[in-house]
Amino acid sequence: MASGFRCVIHGSFSKHFGEIQKAADLFEAAGVEVLAPKRSELVASRDGFGLFDDEFDQDPRLVELLYLHNLKQLGENGFSYFVNPEGYIGKSVSYELGIAQLTNTRCFFSHKLADHPAYVQKGSIWPAANLADYIATRAKLPSPQIRQNERNIHRLWEDLMVPGSVVAAGAIIEYQPRTNRREKEILLVKTHKWGGRYSMVGGKVRRGERLHAALVREVREETRLCGEVGAHICTFDQIKNSGYYQKGIQHIFVDNIVRVGSRKVILNEEAQDYIWARPSDALEQLDIEPNARKTLTLYQKLSSNLC
Repeated sequence: MASGFRCVIHGSFSKHFGEIQKAADLFEAAGVEVLAPKRSELVASRDGFGLFDDEFDQDPRLVELLYLHNLKQLGENGFSYFVNPEGYIGKSVSYELGIAQLTNTRCFFSHKLADHPAYVQKGSIWPAANLADYIATRAKLPSPQIRQNERNIHRLWEDLMVPGSVVAAGAIIEYQPRTNRREKEILLVKTHKWGGRYSMVGGKVRRGERLHAALVREVREETRLCGEVGAHICTFDQIKNSGYYQKGIQHIFVDNIVRVGSRKVILNEEAQDYIWARPSDALEQLDIEPNARKTLTLYQKLSSNLC
């Protein structure tokens, strides 16, 4: 039996609730955890919107958003399943489909869409019984396919997706004073993104961009310094509860040394202040956000080993 699979089932509760419940039964029998809808009876319909007992007095917008929040719990083996007999989606389910696709949720449909212009990958149309059997016997989801004549459409569709993960290239910017060949200084910036604490220069790697190119670009954009990428320091997931303002996205940091030949910094709007300091002094005296502190500590150990 399949395990670790989750799904959210979508469809018109007022028109197809029986079919939705049957699909839920089939998936659960195959070992798939159905996060929504809840296993109870509908008690009312308002403006074509089916409601359960505890939803009767709630704002339909709140009910819809709470339903959609189940998508965040799906995980890597999760999917949305759309019950759409004769291709019918309807207004509210159309909204759910848009959110599911934008958040890069795998979507499967009981029938080919008839009333909606959404792009659907080849291999996404599965009767519930067939999809449940596929998952139960193969312990995986069917792979999406791209039709040869729809590659440009697929590329445009991918560009709209909200990423589940963001790769950020970070730089320990290193300056070697000419007066003392053994004493290096590093650059830290104070930024509102980290609650006024000091952090490293860096940013998101753009789609199709190489890591080293992203580092050089970020250093140039944020400080006007020209740099040369040096040794790799570390790669890690964002430290839990580190305080970054952007929630709901997994951040992966890839941090390198970047050597510069000047201390003349011109900040852009991302930071409010900066400081050049010896690594040991920075670690002892500055309020540094946890991710940058982790990298700076590893950088100091790396530098000591190279001496």
